Amino acid sequence: MSLGDIAGLIAAGAFAVLVALLAIPLVKLGGVLDQTRQSIRETTDGVTPLLEETAVTLQETNKQLARVDVITSNVADVTGNVSALVALFAATVGGPLIKLAGFSAGVRAAFRTARPGAGGKRRS
Repeated sequence: MSLGDIAGLIAAGAFAVLVALLAIPLVKLGGVLDQTRQSIRETTDGVTPLLEETAVTLQETNKQLARVDVITSNVADVTGNVSALVALFAATVGGPLIKLAGFSAGVRAAFRTARPGAGGKRRS
């Protein structure tokens, strides 16, 4: 064995150590990638039922909103009917009441002026 052979063996040994040292981070990186793949799979498995439940919830919400829309339109109809009824009542009863109030005010004024000594200064 010559000096060149010994130098070749040392170089080969150093290269083998270098390859072993580089293999350790690569193996660890492979483990990290495996765990990442597993985490993504678990997340996907957990998110899929959530998305399905969300879709069902949205469908039920849309059904309830349709019901609320019907109720709101019915309330609007009832409000319109009540408003018309109040207007009719005010027109039917309100006019004669105003005339009666005006007549009674006129009669009171006439009685006040008809009293001797009252002079319209006294208020009841």
